[in-house]
Amino acid sequence: MTRINAKFAALKDEGKKAFVSYIMAGDPDYATSLEIMKGLPGAGVDIIELGLPFTDPMADGPTIQIAGQRALEAGQTLQKTLDMAAEFRKTDDTTPIVLMGYYNPIYSRGVDKFLVDAKAAGIDGLIVVDLPPEEDEELCIPAQKAGLNFIRLATPTTDDDRLPKVLQNTSGFVYYVSITGITGAAAAEATDVAPEVARIKSQTDLPVIVGFGIRTPETSQAIASVADGAVVGSAIVSEIAAGKPVAEVLSFVKSLADGAHRA
Repeated sequence: MTRINAKFAALKDEGKKAFVSYIMAGDPDYATSLEIMKGLPGAGVDIIELGLPFTDPMADGPTIQIAGQRALEAGQTLQKTLDMAAEFRKTDDTTPIVLMGYYNPIYSRGVDKFLVDAKAAGIDGLIVVDLPPEEDEELCIPAQKAGLNFIRLATPTTDDDRLPKVLQNTSGFVYYVSITGITGAAAAEATDVAPEVARIKSQTDLPVIVGFGIRTPETSQAIASVADGAVVGSAIVSEIAAGKPVAEVLSFVKSLADGAHRA
């Protein structure tokens, strides 16, 4: 059982929905990013999505794309991102970490080496948005064999013919993208999301977590009420980009987490 599976089992026992937060590793710099990451569980975060900065992020809106640029300019690398996870694990061995990014840095490192290193660093799952199910032999299946969850995205355009293929080798949870478009582009609406979550859950026993377009505690609560949890990324990254002190960033995260946990 991975930390992700254990976390969802614990939340189910408590009758709570999950709150997942995204931060870009190394934004605005390694030390600040690590300090924020270490504070996330205390702010109510159940699962941490740790962004792997990349030069050409096709799914990311301006907020997260610029965060990736800041991180790269500050010297963040794949190795430093794994180092962040390992440092976090020295004081927290239970909060799941999902590494979210693109295949190029992983391919460049070599899949086998990457999986050994990611496992050793305490990474629990992967979201690699530019590897479709047709490429499962590349990373998804080796990752599962290495004991890492491979989390797939479903979207409003994932129709009933495509959905089984998307779900086939997915584990940990399903990430439902609430809007068509990039991160941070529009507001998620629970009335639109609810039937889509129900459609996905009719075909899998995995938890369905909804992200994209969640910026307030109220939306976090509304979305979590029709799913198994909510993900917030751009809104948190915007607070970091504004140069807010770490305590203020974490206070904002707590308000979003409280919203999801009220659902």
